Amino acid sequence: MRIEDLKRKEVINCCNCKILGCADDIAFDICTGCIEAIIVPGPSKWCGLVCSDYEYVIPFKCITQVGPDIILVKVDEAEVKHKIKMF
Repeated sequence: MRIEDLKRKEVINCCNCKILGCADDIAFDICTGCIEAIIVPGPSKWCGLVCSDYEYVIPFKCITQVGPDIILVKVDEAEVKHKIKMF
């Protein structure tokens, strides 16, 4: 699977059946080349015109299943929610 294929998949939290958004990026270990986490942007403010204040950084070990259209994860949203640093 390519990174571009992940961007088309919705990420759903199995704990509460909430749609977190679509995977936007990945974090990987540059030494081993292994994926460490997928990154999902938080919801946009003001009808999608202004970027979110946070993103979800979901560890690879929390991914329970990758399907043709969705990625199922099992996470505590408070633990994986990270504030985005602006300039």
